[in-house]
Amino acid sequence: MARSRKVLGGVWAICLVFVLSMQPCMIVSAGSNTSQADMCGGVAKLLSPGVANTTEIVTAQAKELNVDFPDKEVEEESLLVMANVKKAANVRSEASEDSEKVGMLYKDCGGTVLERKDGWTKIQSGNLVGWASDSYLVFGEEAKQLANDVGKTVATVQAETVRIRKEPNTDCEVYGLLPKGELVDVVDKSEDEQWVCIDYQGKDGYVSAEFLELNFILDCGETNEEIKERERREKEAKLNVNYGAVTVDADTTMLLAALIHCEAGGEPYEGQVAVGAVVMNRVRSKAYPDTIHGVIYASGQFTPAMSGKVNRVLESGKIYESCIQAAEEALAGTSNVGDLTHFRRVNGREGLVIGNHVFY
Repeated sequence: MARSRKVLGGVWAICLVFVLSMQPCMIVSAGSNTSQADMCGGVAKLLSPGVANTTEIVTAQAKELNVDFPDKEVEEESLLVMANVKKAANVRSEASEDSEKVGMLYKDCGGTVLERKDGWTKIQSGNLVGWASDSYLVFGEEAKQLANDVGKTVATVQAETVRIRKEPNTDCEVYGLLPKGELVDVVDKSEDEQWVCIDYQGKDGYVSAEFLELNFILDCGETNEEIKERERREKEAKLNVNYGAVTVDADTTMLLAALIHCEAGGEPYEGQVAVGAVVMNRVRSKAYPDTIHGVIYASGQFTPAMSGKVNRVLESGKIYESCIQAAEEALAGTSNVGDLTHFRRVNGREGLVIGNHVFY
């Protein structure tokens, strides 16, 4: 995305080690120590909190990347940094406006403090390492609050098949099954630590915690090379949809309909239109990519796109007719959520509630 972009108790302990994530979005494991690849298009290094001293881990990672880490002890709480920009900020090779630009830090992106001096901070955000002006950053409690607002927790199924139950116990009814590798949004941790509450087609579903790996995700900046590669892929995608049996407009409509199907297939029709409107609001906003493809596939934003579910639904052609109609309405300019650009499961957050989603 030109950039896009709660969560479990204790999530900030997780945030403090998310520097170990080496991909377009930052993923920190809150489950087992098992590594997994291709969560956001790259290979991630995942660690469970408590496996080692956090400062030692960050220092070791900095050495591995040949970056300068301050010799003095840094309080763990000070390591988190978040972008404070309307769209994007330059990241440079040195702490100077005259130095070479090495990448971009976007709205809602997070990173780790490596060094600070003279109103500049050396950060690591995904693969991006460089200096950003403090005027474009927030730290401490403000950074934590922002990360909590824009980040999210997802769960990856580790067992071959798991049951989604209506209540956090084995005696209740089962909604359905999830296969190994399936990625789902976490709504909250059950009061019983043995269960995790997930979003299952707009309803609260419960899965045994032992079968899930939990990851807190924040969006990251991009290096110059990553920016060029993303732009190349977007240009290639635009060229590809000009060929074949469908027109660009029809192909775009079905892509948007597939996302609506995945995110709001079980929601009332107005909720489906609202999800489509959120996508279109982002396309129109200067803070996000100006293409539907770019918005939908932005790292760390739409879980079904991250997991490949949108692609599978799109390829299958089995998209609800109501979702196609909602996509057409959204493409025609209809919005029942004003200019809002975010939504999630209703969780007490203030905003416009439609069905099981709150828009904000």
